[in-house]
Amino acid sequence: MRLGLNMGYWGAGNDANNLELAKEADRLGFSVAWVAEAYGSDAPTVLSWVAAQTERIDVGSAILQIPARQPTMTAMTAATLDSLSGGRFRLGLGVSGPQVSEGWYGVKFDKPLARTREYVSIVKQALRRERVSFEGKHFTLPLPEGPGKPLKLIVHPVRSEIPVYLASIGPKNLELTGEIADGWLAIFYSPEYGPESLELIRKGREKAGKTLEGFDVVPTAPLVVGDDWQAAADQIRPYAALYVGGMGSREQNFYNNLACRMGYEAEAAEIQNRYLSKDYSGAAAKVPLGFLDSTALLGPKERIAEKMQALAESGVTTLTVSPVLQDLEQSIAALRVAVEALDLAGVGS
Repeated sequence: MRLGLNMGYWGAGNDANNLELAKEADRLGFSVAWVAEAYGSDAPTVLSWVAAQTERIDVGSAILQIPARQPTMTAMTAATLDSLSGGRFRLGLGVSGPQVSEGWYGVKFDKPLARTREYVSIVKQALRRERVSFEGKHFTLPLPEGPGKPLKLIVHPVRSEIPVYLASIGPKNLELTGEIADGWLAIFYSPEYGPESLELIRKGREKAGKTLEGFDVVPTAPLVVGDDWQAAADQIRPYAALYVGGMGSREQNFYNNLACRMGYEAEAAEIQNRYLSKDYSGAAAKVPLGFLDSTALLGPKERIAEKMQALAESGVTTLTVSPVLQDLEQSIAALRVAVEALDLAGVGS
């Protein structure tokens, strides 16, 4: 199992610290640094900035939002980032959610699985530097009965194949991820329930005539180092409440659904009720301690090492950590503890 760093969103006043974390992760031998986007900073600009100031660590999008870009534009971005970084780019994609897709991008959130399948197919076709021609229900290239003709990507990526990751939560999306992607970007991954998701990914791999061999399983886990793991858990309550309670509508919240599948149906409903009523502190207080502990790295190094061992045994191949940014010194120290814990667990690669 390798280590990754999730730097999250940018533009919230933590940019300088995040860059220093990426540099430290590079020095420590981390495998990859991921950057997110929602409706603030875009990921490619930040990724190019990070890549220019690091040497060995891969840079990845977690995620580029599918409704934000035409698939050929995404292929152009991937090829450019791969070229600028010297072959260090990983392309993470996701459909986002209905509120962002329709509210920010003006793209209907319909048929997300079919749209993703077509999108990835076009991206891969373009990155192979083939003349792009595609006729689907969501994308058609070139447009019929017009002046357009099939075109080929001008830029030469460093690698003939740039790895594609999908962020997926629901059962059908997990199966699709196994079928068409090279890796899975997971959130709220638990060693206890994760294998159920991996079984769905395995089914998708079988459809494509493949196994899980070489497939990258990449959950993001909040990291809080301290002697008291329960006190550490309190620091990530607002983060968990935001996702379970507020990421989406009452009718459609993928993270809430995930918490329900993990056995926290009543608690997830209570968190959502409080969060949507703007009782944010009350929602955070209702996040079960067991949910936090099973999906994060909390406590002293030895306890974190035990969790890393369980994660590796469950099938995780790249463990992406997200240190809670109290300050830069503490966050850098947390990254170093993560490296020491991985060594202690004996599951590093």
